[in-house]
Amino acid sequence: MRIVFIGTGEIGVPTLQALLKSEHEVVGVVTQPDKPVGRTQLVEPPPIKKALVSSAPDASPVRTGRALPMPVLQPARIKDLQAIEEIRALKPNVIVVMAYGQILPRDVLEIPKIACLNLHASLLPRWRGAAPIQAAIAAGDHETGITVMYMDDGLDTGDILLQRTIDIVPADTGGSLHDRLAKVAPEVLLESLQLLAKESARRMPQDNALATYAPKLKREDGKIDWTGPADAIERKIRAFDPWPGAFMTILANGAHNLKIFSATVVGLRGTPGEILKRQNDLVVAAGKGALSLREVQLEGKRRMSAGEFLRGHRVLSS
Repeated sequence: MRIVFIGTGEIGVPTLQALLKSEHEVVGVVTQPDKPVGRTQLVEPPPIKKALVSSAPDASPVRTGRALPMPVLQPARIKDLQAIEEIRALKPNVIVVMAYGQILPRDVLEIPKIACLNLHASLLPRWRGAAPIQAAIAAGDHETGITVMYMDDGLDTGDILLQRTIDIVPADTGGSLHDRLAKVAPEVLLESLQLLAKESARRMPQDNALATYAPKLKREDGKIDWTGPADAIERKIRAFDPWPGAFMTILANGAHNLKIFSATVVGLRGTPGEILKRQNDLVVAAGKGALSLREVQLEGKRRMSAGEFLRGHRVLSS
């Protein structure tokens, strides 16, 4: 099949690489524009474009795009008429979308001859929206997966073609679960394309009554509310690692944000947010139970153990 791949994020890279190695022909890729990143604000291409450059036979003329193995479109807005016409000119049988970051207009959804498929990192209809991986861990779900769905005008509301389920383990972070789902996605997509080719692909409508939503996360969403139960806060800490990061405000030579990467629930009690221990262990009271912080990072400093942090800082309170 002639495939146009539309995606931006790191999670879609293994799927694009699998398509490039498959019997299918990737006739074009659509991704977000290059943009400034990090503290240095150097302009960099998105992960999908980086993956294409690294797979090209001669990656030297990166800035001109001549090293890329197929047309790469980077419209600021995919709903613009020029972007739509450029995608239409590629004449795809199937459009595959994964973690693109923009809503596709109906004019794009109607371009492929066979289907426009989206790979979503949850077991739809659970966790529609932009942050399904973090939502699944934070909610205490025991499983998640990849859903291949036929795209429609709604937010992750299309009919389901195929799903693949994986377990969420107690140590999973947003980062580790992201990476495991990224490895699952290629297999389930290639199987879906086989079913489409054989005209044996199913269409299973989603049960909207079972739908839950995972909205886009902002950095400030990582601020910990210590009135919640300790086990829920511990899940949030893992879910938000690496993005957007869970943090608290702490008094240590002034007020600073302390990013928390891992913690353990302990059987202590206190006023929510109260620091119960501050010597060998850094223990903070929650609404129910408490958390012993394990790995932390004071803003502007490196990541370290809580014990190492306490040896270098006099902590007064949260």
